[in-house]
Amino acid sequence: MKRLFAILSAVIWAVSAQAETMKMAVTTSFHNSGLSDVLLPAILEETGLEVQLLVVGTGQALRLGEAGDVDAILVHSKAAEMAFVEARHGTHRREIMYNDFVFIGPMADGAGIAGAESAADALRRIAGTEVPFVSRGDDSGTHKKELSLWAAADLDPESFGAWYNAVGAGMGASLNTASGLNAYIMSDRASWLNFGNKGELALLFAGDPVLFNQYAYIPVNPEKHGHVKAEAAKTLEGWLTSETARTLINEYKINGEALFVFNAQAE
Repeated sequence: MKRLFAILSAVIWAVSAQAETMKMAVTTSFHNSGLSDVLLPAILEETGLEVQLLVVGTGQALRLGEAGDVDAILVHSKAAEMAFVEARHGTHRREIMYNDFVFIGPMADGAGIAGAESAADALRRIAGTEVPFVSRGDDSGTHKKELSLWAAADLDPESFGAWYNAVGAGMGASLNTASGLNAYIMSDRASWLNFGNKGELALLFAGDPVLFNQYAYIPVNPEKHGHVKAEAAKTLEGWLTSETARTLINEYKINGEALFVFNAQAE
């Protein structure tokens, strides 16, 4: 057994040693879902690419791309992505997969959002009762979406009191804070399903079309940063839009529930 383990370790080391590396900035919500643990080994095996992830919020991912510190980004804030491409920091935007945002809160549901008619109604109920709410507060795609939903509900978080907790953290850490405070929070569905410290929290509201959550892949523009690995980014894009990726993404489930839906279109 020890000999077999040594042989397998040597093979894995040899493959990794020969692999070309590239850097991709990804959102904490994508990483917290656990999907990267499924995709990265398959990418290495099929393409020879070792993809090194920088796990940050969407805003920081875009800034890393703008600075040429990564070769590609995978994020989920369409307006910011389009601005990034229009400024020629990225070559193009390619949609890969989607899930949705959901509202999590105490099982007792003091704000009554389980009976809300829309996401805006849910937020108005939370603000009206001033129950504890946790916001990512980190310029991530999730945070950007949350702010847009408050605006759609004609509410401004800057006017909120101590019940509104902007923690400036990733999705997992923010969910942990919400669990500790027994507070409401908006999460992407994948992170919630993969979250292990649910405590007294439950998924209370989902299904409003405005909660749609698209993830897109953007290669960094080599015309602005000659050192970026454009060919590697192209290879990765080809794999992320392949039938293998479709199968792995669509079949990735927790407790029988799918976390993402593949929707990349062939060129």
